[in-house]
Amino acid sequence: MSFSDTPRSNGNSAPTDAPSVEVYAVYGAEPEIQAYAMAKYSRSALSMKESLREITQQKAEKFLNTFYFQYGHRSIADLAHIALAIERLSILAAIAIADEQRWDGQERSTRYQDFKKSGYFTPDFGEDRVEAGASPARALYRDTVELLFAEYESLSQRMFEYLAGITPKPAEMKQEAYERTLRARAFDISRYLLPLATNTSLGEIVNARTLESQVAHLLAHTHKEVRYLGELLKRAATSPAYNVNQDSLRELVEQIRAVSPELAARAEQELLREVRVAPTLVKYADPNVYESQTRAELRKAASELMGNARIAAAKMVDLLDEEPLEVELASTLLYEHCHYPYRQVREAVGAAGDNIRREIIDLGLRHRGKHDEMLRAFCAGQKFRFDILMDVGGFRDMHRHRRCVQIGQGFTTKHGYDMPEELEPAGVQKSYDAAMRRAAAAVEQLAARGGGEAQENSQYAIPLGFRKRTLFKMDFAEVVYISELRSGPAGHISYRKVAWAMYEAMAEKYPALAKFFRVTDVREPVDLLKR
Repeated sequence: MSFSDTPRSNGNSAPTDAPSVEVYAVYGAEPEIQAYAMAKYSRSALSMKESLREITQQKAEKFLNTFYFQYGHRSIADLAHIALAIERLSILAAIAIADEQRWDGQERSTRYQDFKKSGYFTPDFGEDRVEAGASPARALYRDTVELLFAEYESLSQRMFEYLAGITPKPAEMKQEAYERTLRARAFDISRYLLPLATNTSLGEIVNARTLESQVAHLLAHTHKEVRYLGELLKRAATSPAYNVNQDSLRELVEQIRAVSPELAARAEQELLREVRVAPTLVKYADPNVYESQTRAELRKAASELMGNARIAAAKMVDLLDEEPLEVELASTLLYEHCHYPYRQVREAVGAAGDNIRREIIDLGLRHRGKHDEMLRAFCAGQKFRFDILMDVGGFRDMHRHRRCVQIGQGFTTKHGYDMPEELEPAGVQKSYDAAMRRAAAAVEQLAARGGGEAQENSQYAIPLGFRKRTLFKMDFAEVVYISELRSGPAGHISYRKVAWAMYEAMAEKYPALAKFFRVTDVREPVDLLKR
Protein backbone atom coordinates (compact mmCIF):
# COMPACT_ATOMS: atom_id res chain seq x y z
CA MET A 1 0.00 0.00 0.00
CA SER A 2 1.19 3.55 -0.54
CA PHE A 3 1.95 5.92 2.29
CA SER A 4 -1.13 7.96 1.39
CA ASP A 5 -3.51 5.01 1.76
CA THR A 6 -5.69 4.80 4.85
CA PRO A 7 -5.40 1.35 6.48
CA ARG A 8 -8.65 -0.53 7.07
CA SER A 9 -9.67 -1.04 10.68
CA ASN A 10 -11.86 -3.69 12.28
CA GLY A 11 -13.08 -1.24 14.90
CA ASN A 12 -11.39 -2.33 18.11
CA SER A 13 -7.99 -3.61 17.01
CA ALA A 14 -5.09 -2.31 14.99
CA PRO A 15 -5.56 -1.84 11.25
CA THR A 16 -6.03 -5.28 9.61
CA ASP A 17 -3.38 -4.61 6.97
CA ALA A 18 -0.88 -3.07 9.36
CA PRO A 19 2.58 -4.70 9.18
CA SER A 20 3.24 -7.35 11.82
CA VAL A 21 6.19 -5.49 13.24
CA GLU A 22 7.15 -6.10 16.85
CA VAL A 23 9.07 -3.64 18.99
CA TYR A 24 10.10 -4.33 22.57
CA ALA A 25 12.70 -3.22 25.07
CA VAL A 26 15.12 -5.75 26.53
CA TYR A 27 16.05 -5.78 30.20
CA GLY A 28 18.11 -8.10 32.38
CA ALA A 29 20.59 -9.51 29.87
CA GLU A 30 24.26 -9.19 30.71
CA PRO A 31 26.13 -6.80 28.35
CA GLU A 32 28.15 -9.45 26.51
CA ILE A 33 25.16 -11.80 26.17
CA GLN A 34 23.10 -8.89 24.86
CA ALA A 35 25.85 -8.12 22.35
CA TYR A 36 25.93 -11.74 21.19
CA ALA A 37 22.14 -11.81 20.79
CA MET A 38 22.19 -8.63 18.70
CA ALA A 39 25.11 -9.85 16.61
CA LYS A 40 23.13 -13.02 15.79
CA TYR A 41 20.69 -10.96 13.73
CA SER A 42 23.29 -10.99 10.93
CA ARG A 43 23.75 -14.78 11.13
CA SER A 44 20.42 -16.18 12.29
CA ALA A 45 16.68 -15.77 11.67
CA LEU A 46 15.94 -16.19 15.36
CA SER A 47 14.13 -13.42 17.21
CA MET A 48 15.90 -11.58 20.02
CA LYS A 49 13.80 -13.46 22.60
CA GLU A 50 14.73 -16.80 21.06
CA SER A 51 18.41 -15.90 20.88
CA LEU A 52 18.52 -14.78 24.50
CA ARG A 53 16.82 -17.99 25.64
CA GLU A 54 19.42 -20.20 24.00
CA ILE A 55 22.57 -18.20 24.84
CA THR A 56 24.66 -19.04 27.87
CA GLN A 57 27.73 -17.14 29.12
CA GLN A 58 29.95 -19.94 27.83
CA LYS A 59 28.46 -19.69 24.35
CA ALA A 60 28.84 -15.92 24.37
CA GLU A 61 32.49 -16.13 25.38
CA LYS A 62 33.23 -18.70 22.66
CA PHE A 63 31.46 -16.62 20.02
CA LEU A 64 33.21 -13.40 21.03
CA ASN A 65 36.63 -15.03 21.18
CA THR A 66 36.12 -16.31 17.64
CA PHE A 67 34.47 -13.41 15.86
CA TYR A 68 35.78 -10.45 17.89
CA PHE A 69 39.39 -11.44 18.51
CA GLN A 70 40.17 -13.96 15.73
CA TYR A 71 38.12 -12.54 12.84
CA GLY A 72 38.35 -8.90 13.91
CA HIS A 73 34.61 -8.13 13.85
CA ARG A 74 35.14 -5.22 16.24
CA SER A 75 31.66 -3.74 15.79
CA ILE A 76 30.22 -6.55 17.93
CA ALA A 77 31.63 -4.85 21.01
CA ASP A 78 29.63 -1.73 20.14
CA LEU A 79 26.54 -3.67 21.21
CA ALA A 80 27.65 -4.31 24.80
CA HIS A 81 27.04 -1.22 26.94
CA ILE A 82 28.56 -0.94 30.40
CA ALA A 83 27.94 1.48 33.27
CA LEU A 84 30.94 2.25 35.47
CA ALA A 85 31.43 4.46 38.52
CA ILE A 86 34.86 6.03 39.12
CA GLU A 87 35.17 7.74 42.47
CA ARG A 88 37.83 9.73 44.34
CA LEU A 89 40.06 10.37 41.36
CA SER A 90 41.77 13.70 40.69
CA ILE A 91 40.29 16.29 38.35
CA LEU A 92 43.41 15.84 36.22
CA ALA A 93 42.66 12.13 35.86
CA ALA A 94 38.96 12.81 35.26
CA ILE A 95 39.89 14.96 32.25
CA ALA A 96 41.93 12.04 30.90
CA ILE A 97 39.06 9.59 31.50
CA ALA A 98 36.60 11.83 29.65
CA ASP A 99 38.95 12.45 26.72
CA GLU A 100 37.17 9.92 24.53
CA GLN A 101 35.00 11.00 21.60
CA ARG A 102 32.58 8.09 22.03
CA TRP A 103 32.22 8.64 25.78
CA ASP A 104 29.03 9.35 27.72
CA GLY A 105 29.23 10.32 31.35
CA GLN A 106 28.73 12.86 34.09
CA GLU A 107 31.13 14.34 36.64
CA ARG A 108 30.70 16.24 39.90
CA SER A 109 29.95 19.90 39.24
CA THR A 110 32.08 22.66 40.75
CA ARG A 111 29.05 24.93 40.51
CA TYR A 112 26.59 22.95 42.60
CA GLN A 113 28.92 21.26 45.09
CA ASP A 114 31.36 22.55 47.68
CA PHE A 115 34.71 20.83 47.11
CA LYS A 116 36.41 21.95 50.32
CA LYS A 117 36.00 18.50 51.93
CA SER A 118 36.70 16.46 48.81
CA GLY A 119 40.33 15.83 49.60
CA TYR A 120 43.06 15.62 47.01
CA PHE A 121 45.37 13.22 45.24
CA THR A 122 49.05 13.13 46.15
CA PRO A 123 51.36 11.69 43.48
CA ASP A 124 54.42 9.60 44.24
CA PHE A 125 57.37 12.00 44.23
CA GLY A 126 59.82 9.13 44.43
CA GLU A 127 61.31 10.32 47.73
CA ASP A 128 61.47 8.42 50.99
CA ARG A 129 59.98 10.03 54.06
CA VAL A 130 62.47 11.68 56.35
CA GLU A 131 62.43 11.63 60.12
CA ALA A 132 61.21 15.21 60.45
CA GLY A 133 58.11 14.50 58.33
CA ALA A 134 57.36 14.47 54.63
CA SER A 135 60.02 14.70 51.93
CA PRO A 136 60.77 18.23 50.64
CA ALA A 137 58.79 17.76 47.42
CA ARG A 138 55.84 16.16 49.15
CA ALA A 139 55.83 18.82 51.86
CA LEU A 140 55.91 21.64 49.31
CA TYR A 141 53.13 19.98 47.36
CA ARG A 142 50.99 19.44 50.46
CA ASP A 143 51.46 23.00 51.67
CA THR A 144 50.59 24.40 48.23
CA VAL A 145 47.44 22.34 47.77
CA GLU A 146 46.19 22.96 51.30
CA LEU A 147 46.76 26.69 50.88
CA LEU A 148 44.66 26.60 47.72
CA PHE A 149 41.86 24.76 49.53
CA ALA A 150 41.95 27.26 52.38
CA GLU A 151 41.77 30.16 49.91
CA TYR A 152 38.97 28.36 48.04
CA GLU A 153 36.92 28.03 51.21
CA SER A 154 37.53 31.65 52.20
CA LEU A 155 36.80 33.00 48.73
CA SER A 156 33.59 30.96 48.45
CA GLN A 157 32.23 32.61 51.60
CA ARG A 158 33.52 36.10 50.75
CA MET A 159 32.00 35.97 47.27
CA PHE A 160 28.66 34.73 48.61
CA GLU A 161 28.54 37.67 51.00
CA TYR A 162 29.55 40.11 48.27
CA LEU A 163 26.96 38.80 45.81
CA ALA A 164 24.25 38.84 48.48
CA GLY A 165 25.15 42.46 49.19
CA ILE A 166 24.64 43.56 45.59
CA THR A 167 21.71 41.23 44.73
CA PRO A 168 18.50 41.84 46.71
CA LYS A 169 16.24 38.84 47.21
CA PRO A 170 12.98 39.13 45.24
CA ALA A 171 9.92 38.98 47.48
CA GLU A 172 8.54 35.96 45.66
CA MET A 173 11.79 33.97 45.94
CA LYS A 174 12.29 31.60 48.88
CA GLN A 175 15.32 32.26 51.05
CA GLU A 176 16.66 28.75 50.48
CA ALA A 177 16.50 29.12 46.70
CA TYR A 178 18.05 32.59 46.90
CA GLU A 179 21.02 31.39 48.95
CA ARG A 180 21.48 28.25 46.84
CA THR A 181 21.59 30.32 43.66
CA LEU A 182 24.10 32.82 45.02
CA ARG A 183 26.32 30.05 46.41
CA ALA A 184 26.42 28.49 42.95
CA ARG A 185 27.51 31.87 41.56
CA ALA A 186 30.15 32.11 44.30
CA PHE A 187 31.46 28.62 43.48
CA ASP A 188 31.74 29.72 39.83
CA ILE A 189 34.34 32.22 41.02
CA SER A 190 36.12 30.26 43.74
CA ARG A 191 36.57 27.20 41.51
CA TYR A 192 39.48 29.01 39.83
CA LEU A 193 41.52 28.16 42.95
CA LEU A 194 40.82 24.42 42.99
CA PRO A 195 43.98 22.46 42.07
CA LEU A 196 43.98 19.68 39.49
CA ALA A 197 44.68 17.34 42.42
CA THR A 198 41.15 17.88 43.78
CA ASN A 199 39.22 14.64 44.20
CA THR A 200 36.11 14.22 42.11
CA SER A 201 33.83 11.39 40.95
CA LEU A 202 32.24 10.50 37.66
CA GLY A 203 30.13 7.85 35.99
CA GLU A 204 30.41 6.64 32.44
CA ILE A 205 28.29 4.51 30.12
CA VAL A 206 30.31 3.19 27.19
CA ASN A 207 30.24 0.25 24.84
CA ALA A 208 32.85 -2.45 25.26
CA ARG A 209 34.87 -1.41 22.20
CA THR A 210 35.15 2.13 23.52
CA LEU A 211 36.09 0.80 26.95
CA GLU A 212 38.79 -1.41 25.47
CA SER A 213 40.21 1.56 23.54
CA GLN A 214 39.91 3.80 26.60
CA VAL A 215 41.75 1.32 28.82
CA ALA A 216 44.56 0.91 26.28
CA HIS A 217 44.89 4.69 26.07
CA LEU A 218 44.91 5.15 29.85
CA LEU A 219 47.46 2.37 30.39
CA ALA A 220 49.84 4.28 28.10
CA HIS A 221 49.23 7.68 29.74
CA THR A 222 51.94 10.03 30.98
CA HIS A 223 50.62 10.09 34.58
CA LYS A 224 50.92 7.16 36.97
CA GLU A 225 47.51 7.79 38.54
CA VAL A 226 45.84 7.59 35.13
CA ARG A 227 47.69 4.38 34.24
CA TYR A 228 46.47 2.85 37.49
CA LEU A 229 42.89 3.91 36.67
CA GLY A 230 43.24 2.05 33.38
CA GLU A 231 44.05 -1.09 35.35
CA LEU A 232 41.10 -0.50 37.67
CA LEU A 233 38.67 -0.03 34.77
CA LYS A 234 39.87 -3.25 33.19
CA ARG A 235 39.49 -5.04 36.53
CA ALA A 236 36.02 -3.59 37.09
CA ALA A 237 34.84 -4.86 33.69
CA THR A 238 36.13 -8.38 34.24
CA SER A 239 35.38 -8.76 37.98
CA PRO A 240 31.97 -9.24 39.66
CA ALA A 241 29.87 -6.09 39.30
CA TYR A 242 28.01 -4.28 42.06
CA ASN A 243 24.40 -5.49 42.20
CA VAL A 244 22.12 -2.70 43.39
CA ASN A 245 19.47 -5.30 44.36
CA GLN A 246 21.87 -7.57 46.26
CA ASP A 247 20.55 -6.88 49.79
CA SER A 248 16.86 -7.13 48.92
CA LEU A 249 17.42 -10.30 46.88
CA ARG A 250 19.42 -11.90 49.69
CA GLU A 251 16.59 -11.11 52.10
CA LEU A 252 14.14 -12.71 49.67
CA VAL A 253 16.31 -15.83 49.42
CA GLU A 254 16.38 -16.14 53.21
CA GLN A 255 12.59 -15.84 53.35
CA ILE A 256 12.33 -18.62 50.76
CA ARG A 257 14.82 -20.71 52.74
CA ALA A 258 12.53 -20.61 55.75
CA VAL A 259 9.86 -22.29 53.61
CA SER A 260 11.95 -24.48 51.30
CA PRO A 261 15.74 -24.91 51.59
CA GLU A 262 15.82 -26.67 48.23
CA LEU A 263 13.99 -23.86 46.44
CA ALA A 264 16.14 -21.29 48.25
CA ALA A 265 19.31 -22.92 46.94
CA ARG A 266 17.99 -22.60 43.39
CA ALA A 267 16.87 -19.01 43.99
CA GLU A 268 20.28 -18.13 45.43
CA GLN A 269 22.00 -19.56 42.37
CA GLU A 270 19.81 -17.58 40.00
CA LEU A 271 19.36 -14.32 41.90
CA LEU A 272 22.71 -13.87 43.67
CA ARG A 273 25.14 -15.18 41.07
CA GLU A 274 28.09 -12.97 40.26
CA VAL A 275 27.87 -11.00 37.02
CA ARG A 276 30.88 -9.73 35.10
CA VAL A 277 29.89 -7.01 32.63
CA ALA A 278 32.68 -7.61 30.09
CA PRO A 279 34.69 -10.71 31.01
CA THR A 280 35.72 -11.35 27.41
CA LEU A 281 35.76 -8.12 25.43
CA VAL A 282 38.12 -6.09 27.67
CA LYS A 283 40.41 -8.76 29.10
CA TYR A 284 43.06 -8.33 26.39
CA ALA A 285 43.28 -4.53 26.61
CA ASP A 286 46.95 -3.62 26.95
CA PRO A 287 48.89 -0.33 26.95
CA ASN A 288 48.83 1.36 23.55
CA VAL A 289 52.50 1.06 22.62
CA TYR A 290 51.97 2.98 19.38
CA GLU A 291 50.75 5.95 21.36
CA SER A 292 53.51 5.99 23.99
CA GLN A 293 56.36 5.45 21.51
CA THR A 294 55.03 8.08 19.13
CA ARG A 295 54.49 10.59 21.93
CA ALA A 296 58.15 10.40 22.94
CA GLU A 297 59.37 10.95 19.38
CA LEU A 298 56.95 13.80 18.63
CA ARG A 299 57.92 15.56 21.86
CA LYS A 300 61.54 15.43 20.79
CA ALA A 301 60.68 16.63 17.29
CA ALA A 302 58.63 19.56 18.65
CA SER A 303 61.46 20.55 20.98
CA GLU A 304 64.04 20.42 18.20
CA LEU A 305 61.92 22.38 15.72
CA MET A 306 60.74 25.10 18.12
CA GLY A 307 63.99 25.36 20.09
CA ASN A 308 63.88 28.01 22.80
CA ALA A 309 61.49 30.30 20.94
CA ARG A 310 59.31 32.48 23.15
CA ILE A 311 55.61 31.67 23.19
CA ALA A 312 54.03 34.20 20.85
CA ALA A 313 51.10 36.34 21.96
CA ALA A 314 47.81 34.96 20.68
CA LYS A 315 44.08 35.58 20.86
CA MET A 316 41.89 33.71 23.32
CA VAL A 317 40.09 32.26 20.28
CA ASP A 318 41.87 32.09 16.93
CA LEU A 319 39.91 30.91 13.88
CA LEU A 320 42.60 29.37 11.71
CA ASP A 321 43.05 29.70 7.97
CA GLU A 322 42.79 26.84 5.51
CA GLU A 323 46.07 25.17 4.57
CA PRO A 324 47.45 22.15 2.68
CA LEU A 325 46.70 18.82 4.35
CA GLU A 326 50.37 17.95 4.87
CA VAL A 327 50.92 21.24 6.69
CA GLU A 328 47.91 20.68 8.92
CA LEU A 329 48.92 17.12 9.79
CA ALA A 330 52.52 17.98 10.64
CA SER A 331 51.53 21.10 12.60
CA THR A 332 48.84 19.28 14.58
CA LEU A 333 51.13 16.37 15.43
CA LEU A 334 53.64 18.77 16.99
CA TYR A 335 51.08 21.17 18.50
CA GLU A 336 49.94 18.60 21.06
CA HIS A 337 53.47 18.17 22.40
CA CYS A 338 54.40 21.78 23.11
CA HIS A 339 52.82 24.95 24.49
CA TYR A 340 53.01 27.19 21.42
CA PRO A 341 50.01 28.65 19.56
CA TYR A 342 49.03 26.73 16.45
CA ARG A 343 50.00 29.59 14.15
CA GLN A 344 53.49 29.70 15.63
CA VAL A 345 53.92 25.95 15.17
CA ARG A 346 52.58 26.14 11.63
CA GLU A 347 55.01 28.91 10.72
CA ALA A 348 57.91 26.77 11.94
CA VAL A 349 56.59 23.72 10.08
CA GLY A 350 56.10 25.77 6.92
CA ALA A 351 59.63 27.14 7.09
CA ALA A 352 61.10 23.67 7.66
CA GLY A 353 60.28 22.48 4.13
CA ASP A 354 58.56 19.49 2.56
CA ASN A 355 61.06 16.87 3.71
CA ILE A 356 60.79 17.81 7.40
CA ARG A 357 56.98 17.92 7.19
CA ARG A 358 56.90 14.41 5.76
CA GLU A 359 59.32 13.16 8.39
CA ILE A 360 57.01 14.51 11.11
CA ILE A 361 53.99 12.77 9.53
CA ASP A 362 56.05 9.59 9.29
CA LEU A 363 56.83 9.85 13.01
CA GLY A 364 53.10 9.89 13.66
CA LEU A 365 52.64 6.58 11.86
CA ARG A 366 55.94 4.73 12.21
CA HIS A 367 54.93 2.67 15.25
CA ARG A 368 51.32 2.02 14.23
CA GLY A 369 50.40 -1.63 14.72
CA LYS A 370 48.00 -3.77 12.73
CA HIS A 371 44.95 -2.97 14.88
CA ASP A 372 45.86 0.57 16.00
CA GLU A 373 43.64 3.47 15.03
CA MET A 374 45.55 6.48 13.75
CA LEU A 375 46.30 9.14 16.36
CA ARG A 376 43.63 11.79 16.80
CA ALA A 377 45.89 14.36 15.14
CA PHE A 378 45.19 12.60 11.83
CA CYS A 379 41.49 13.52 12.10
CA ALA A 380 42.13 16.42 9.75
CA GLY A 381 40.34 18.36 7.05
CA GLN A 382 37.62 20.12 9.07
CA LYS A 383 36.92 23.56 7.67
CA PHE A 384 36.52 25.31 11.04
CA ARG A 385 39.46 25.06 13.43
CA PHE A 386 39.80 27.15 16.57
CA ASP A 387 42.97 27.42 18.63
CA ILE A 388 41.51 28.22 22.07
CA LEU A 389 43.41 29.41 25.14
CA MET A 390 41.18 29.34 28.22
CA ASP A 391 41.23 28.50 31.91
CA VAL A 392 41.24 24.79 32.77
CA GLY A 393 37.92 25.06 34.61
CA GLY A 394 36.21 26.46 31.53
CA PHE A 395 37.96 23.93 29.31
CA ARG A 396 36.37 21.12 31.33
CA ASP A 397 32.98 22.41 30.15
CA MET A 398 34.09 22.81 26.54
CA HIS A 399 35.64 19.34 26.70
CA ARG A 400 32.13 17.88 26.68
CA HIS A 401 31.67 18.80 23.02
CA ARG A 402 32.83 15.45 21.72
CA ARG A 403 31.52 16.02 18.21
CA CYS A 404 34.62 18.19 17.88
CA VAL A 405 38.06 16.79 17.26
CA GLN A 406 40.02 18.09 20.26
CA ILE A 407 43.82 18.20 20.33
CA GLY A 408 44.85 19.29 23.80
CA GLN A 409 48.21 20.52 25.02
CA GLY A 410 49.48 19.64 28.49
CA PHE A 411 48.75 21.51 31.70
CA THR A 412 51.12 24.38 32.42
CA THR A 413 51.46 27.70 34.20
CA LYS A 414 53.24 29.28 31.21
CA HIS A 415 50.07 31.00 29.92
CA GLY A 416 49.14 32.70 33.18
CA TYR A 417 45.73 32.64 34.86
CA ASP A 418 42.32 34.27 34.59
CA MET A 419 41.14 36.91 37.07
CA PRO A 420 37.34 36.97 37.65
CA GLU A 421 36.08 40.54 37.41
CA GLU A 422 34.16 40.27 40.70
CA LEU A 423 37.35 39.91 42.76
CA GLU A 424 38.37 43.57 42.76
CA PRO A 425 35.04 45.09 43.88
CA ALA A 426 34.76 42.33 46.50
CA GLY A 427 38.17 43.31 47.88
CA VAL A 428 39.76 39.86 47.45
CA GLN A 429 41.87 40.29 44.31
CA LYS A 430 45.19 40.60 46.18
CA SER A 431 44.74 37.40 48.18
CA TYR A 432 43.62 35.53 45.04
CA ASP A 433 46.57 36.84 43.08
CA ALA A 434 48.99 35.88 45.86
CA ALA A 435 47.63 32.33 46.02
CA MET A 436 47.92 31.85 42.27
CA ARG A 437 51.45 33.22 42.16
CA ARG A 438 52.52 31.03 45.05
CA ALA A 439 51.02 27.98 43.34
CA ALA A 440 52.83 28.78 40.08
CA ALA A 441 56.15 29.11 41.92
CA ALA A 442 55.58 25.77 43.67
CA VAL A 443 54.72 24.04 40.39
CA GLU A 444 57.94 25.33 38.88
CA GLN A 445 59.97 24.11 41.89
CA LEU A 446 58.34 20.68 41.86
CA ALA A 447 58.98 20.25 38.14
CA ALA A 448 62.63 21.26 38.53
CA ARG A 449 63.35 18.65 41.21
CA GLY A 450 63.86 15.98 38.57
CA GLY A 451 62.77 12.37 38.75
CA GLY A 452 60.87 10.12 36.40
CA GLU A 453 57.60 12.04 36.38
CA ALA A 454 58.48 15.31 38.14
CA GLN A 455 56.90 17.41 35.37
CA GLU A 456 53.71 15.35 35.43
CA ASN A 457 53.49 15.29 39.24
CA SER A 458 53.91 19.05 39.49
CA GLN A 459 50.82 19.59 37.35
CA TYR A 460 48.51 18.40 40.14
CA ALA A 461 49.23 21.64 42.03
CA ILE A 462 48.04 23.83 39.12
CA PRO A 463 44.77 25.66 39.96
CA LEU A 464 41.87 25.50 37.48
CA GLY A 465 42.25 29.24 36.85
CA PHE A 466 45.45 28.73 34.85
CA ARG A 467 45.06 28.62 31.10
CA LYS A 468 45.28 25.63 28.79
CA ARG A 469 45.53 25.56 25.00
CA THR A 470 43.35 23.23 22.91
CA LEU A 471 42.72 22.92 19.18
CA PHE A 472 39.02 22.39 18.38
CA LYS A 473 38.11 21.17 14.88
CA MET A 474 34.48 21.02 13.76
CA ASP A 475 31.85 21.51 11.05
CA PHE A 476 29.64 24.57 10.63
CA ALA A 477 26.69 23.10 12.55
CA GLU A 478 28.90 22.50 15.58
CA VAL A 479 30.28 26.06 15.47
CA VAL A 480 26.71 27.36 15.58
CA TYR A 481 25.71 24.91 18.31
CA ILE A 482 28.60 25.76 20.64
CA SER A 483 28.27 29.51 20.02
CA GLU A 484 24.56 29.45 20.80
CA LEU A 485 24.61 27.06 23.74
CA ARG A 486 27.71 28.31 25.52
CA SER A 487 26.98 32.04 25.11
CA GLY A 488 23.68 31.68 27.02
CA PRO A 489 23.27 33.76 30.20
CA ALA A 490 22.96 30.67 32.43
CA GLY A 491 26.50 29.57 31.60
CA HIS A 492 29.85 30.27 33.25
CA ILE A 493 31.42 33.51 32.06
CA SER A 494 34.61 31.68 31.09
CA TYR A 495 33.13 29.65 28.27
CA ARG A 496 30.55 32.34 27.46
CA LYS A 497 33.44 34.57 26.42
CA VAL A 498 34.93 31.78 24.32
CA ALA A 499 31.61 31.06 22.59
CA TRP A 500 31.11 34.76 21.86
CA ALA A 501 34.64 35.04 20.47
CA MET A 502 33.96 32.04 18.22
CA TYR A 503 30.88 33.80 16.88
CA GLU A 504 32.74 37.08 16.36
CA ALA A 505 35.53 35.30 14.47
CA MET A 506 32.97 33.60 12.22
CA ALA A 507 31.03 36.84 11.67
CA GLU A 508 34.21 38.62 10.63
CA LYS A 509 35.32 35.92 8.21
CA TYR A 510 31.85 34.89 6.93
CA PRO A 511 29.63 37.97 7.43
CA ALA A 512 26.80 36.54 5.33
CA LEU A 513 26.45 33.63 7.78
CA ALA A 514 26.39 35.72 10.97
CA LYS A 515 22.60 36.07 10.90
CA PHE A 516 22.18 32.33 11.37
CA PHE A 517 23.76 32.40 14.84
CA ARG A 518 21.26 32.84 17.70
CA VAL A 519 23.85 33.90 20.22
CA THR A 520 23.60 35.92 23.43
CA ASP A 521 25.78 39.02 23.66
CA VAL A 522 28.05 38.39 26.65
CA ARG A 523 28.53 42.15 27.08
CA GLU A 524 24.92 42.50 28.24
CA PRO A 525 24.35 42.47 32.05
CA VAL A 526 23.03 39.23 33.53
CA ASP A 527 20.60 38.77 36.40
CA LEU A 528 22.54 36.53 38.80
CA LEU A 529 19.34 34.97 40.10
CA LYS A 530 18.29 33.83 36.62
CA ARG A 531 21.57 32.25 35.58
